[in-house]
Amino acid sequence: MARLPGSVLFACTLNSIRSPMAAALLRQLHGRRVFVDSAGVRSAPVDPFAVAVMAEIGIDLKNHQSKSFDELEDTSFDLVISLSPDAQHMAVERTRSVACDVEFWPVLDPTGMDGNREETLAAYRMVREQLQKRILERFPPPQPAAES
Repeated sequence: MARLPGSVLFACTLNSIRSPMAAALLRQLHGRRVFVDSAGVRSAPVDPFAVAVMAEIGIDLKNHQSKSFDELEDTSFDLVISLSPDAQHMAVERTRSVACDVEFWPVLDPTGMDGNREETLAAYRMVREQLQKRILERFPPPQPAAES
């Protein structure tokens, strides 16, 4: 298995949809093997559609406390993954003088989609699935120990 970073920060514009979803997915996959947090350029309450689509796969986001980069308690991460152009700009600025890798995973903001409730949920599911796929590729699941 590829070496996992010790700590990962997911960042997006408001820390209400994409970054909390990504953080929750990585936590579900790797538990305590990786410290995971999320932040936004600004903060906003967690989006109810994000809560709904994550609940569909058994992840509870209802109690997510949105925070901005300025509100982070810990600022030393091995890897920052930005999910929006605003967050990418902020991540690059904030990591100029520290040993930290920054990756840009552009992910569509589902709030820009028009449609009824089902169409909106479909857009959020698409974001969830895109994040899930990228996380599985970048942070492969632990392999069971080989029996001797």
